Parts: sequence; structure tokens; C-alpha cells
Amino acid sequence: MTKGKGAQKVYAIKEAFYTLQGEGFHSGRPAVFLRFSGCNLWSGLEKDRETAICKFCDTDFWGIDGQNGGKYTAGDLVKMLESLWPADGEENTRFVVCTGGEPMLQLDEPLIDLLHGARFEIALETNGTLKVPESVDWICVSPKAGTEVQQKEGDELKLVYPQKGISPESVAHWNFTHLFLQPMDGGQTEKNTRACLEYCLKNPRWKLSLQTHKTLGIP
Repeated sequence: MTKGKGAQKVYAIKEAFYTLQGEGFHSGRPAVFLRFSGCNLWSGLEKDRETAICKFCDTDFWGIDGQNGGKYTAGDLVKMLESLWPADGEENTRFVVCTGGEPMLQLDEPLIDLLHGARFEIALETNGTLKVPESVDWICVSPKAGTEVQQKEGDELKLVYPQKGISPESVAHWNFTHLFLQPMDGGQTEKNTRACLEYCLKNPRWKLSLQTHKTLGIP
């Protein structure tokens, strides 16, 4: 997003906040969450949910009206994220989770370079339909049925389960270090959690990922 010739790129941010990572490999780790606005699988508007590629998203990523939301240049965005990290926190443990929506619609090398320059380790949560720069430190792909996944390698594969049209068997051969099943949230969460548990016990390459932030009542 730019304004005029030679203008600096502007990033649309839904929200940014300091919390604990609630799911997956880094569950429990303090992190600054950077939620980019927008997604390529759903508009974020309820009126479009039934026709969306991804119908089960439980995240509000539309607009820029969340905590610390707005439009930022790369430099201003990094300064804002630095301000969220505890003043007495260890600088060499700074950790930012880039999420959305779909962060790869906006995340680019200039912003990555500035985040690294500010001593942030960068984790990315993506649907995998867009290639991820190799300079990202931790790549977590959560594939959705009915999409053409371009990013089939990384650190963490997190499959929402059960999901009609995509199975653990269909993605287990992709090149990821860690394989996680995460129960589909909604009206059958307990049933889906049991299904994930049973699958992981039968297929020990897979681990169970729970959304602990919802249990703890934190963002």
C-alpha cells in the first residue's frame, strides 16, 4: 500500500499486543502479536463467510480498529512493537508473531530487516498460499482445504482438524519439522479435541495443539 510516487509503503495493522503464544510449538512463550489486516481466503465480513474459501476462521482481522491498530510505515511499526516489549525484558529474547488474516499479503523484506535490526525473532503464521521469505525465523503453515499451498516447507505444520477436504495423511509428507493437529473450534470442540487426541496417539509423528489462550482468558 503506497501513496504517490516515492512514498513509503504503509502497512495496515488490525492490532498489536503483548501476550503469551497460546498454541503450537511456542505455546506459553511471551510474544508481541502483530496482526495484519486482510486475508485472501475470506473478506472478514460475516456476510461473506458462507462463500469464503475458509469458513471457520474465529479471528477478527478486518479493518485497523483494534488495539494499536492503524496504518504504519515500517519504521514506525517497529518502534511501536518495541514499545510493547517489557522495558526490563531480555532484549535478545524479543519475539514477534506475525499473523492475520494472512500476513504474507503485506510482510516483506524491508520490514523483516527492520525487525531483525530491532533484535526481534520473527515467527509467521500463514495459510501457505503465498511463498514466505527464507529470512523469516519460524514458519508455521496452517493449510486450508480448497487452496493451492505454495509453502510446503517450514518449521511447523498446524492443521485444523477435522477439516473436510484435507486430511493429515495428505500433508504429512510436506517438509516440516513439527506436525500439529489443532481441534476445530465451534459447536463440536470437545468432540474434535477427542478426535485429534486419538489421531495423535495412533500417529505419533503428530502432536496435539490446544488454544490455551482461550482457556487462560488472554488475547
